[in-house]
Amino acid sequence: MITLLKSKIHRATVTGCDLNYEGSITIDPVLLATSGILPYEQVDVLNINNGSRFTTYAIEGENPGSGEINVNGAAARLVQKGDLVIICAFAGFLSEEAKNHKPTIILVNENNVGK
Repeated sequence: MITLLKSKIHRATVTGCDLNYEGSITIDPVLLATSGILPYEQVDVLNINNGSRFTTYAIEGENPGSGEINVNGAAARLVQKGDLVIICAFAGFLSEEAKNHKPTIILVNENNVGK
């Protein structure tokens, strides 16, 4: 098995942080569906503004099309509202599958709407 990038939401703007939430990253349902990232799927979050990187899991926001990217729990200390982040999900592939794999990459604008 080879681990490859499955999906990426590139340069999303953090819309909020909630230190007291139990943990995770809340993502607009439209972005989840478009990227192929599933609720509760493990994701890596890379903060473009400060270089921090952390692993958490995705949860579906309540308002489709809202552009919500909310970092929750302890990870909220690693970002600030307005920071740009890259959200990545990975998957395992057999060597033969890996040769033809193309990840889903979603580029978003400043409102977290796919371009």
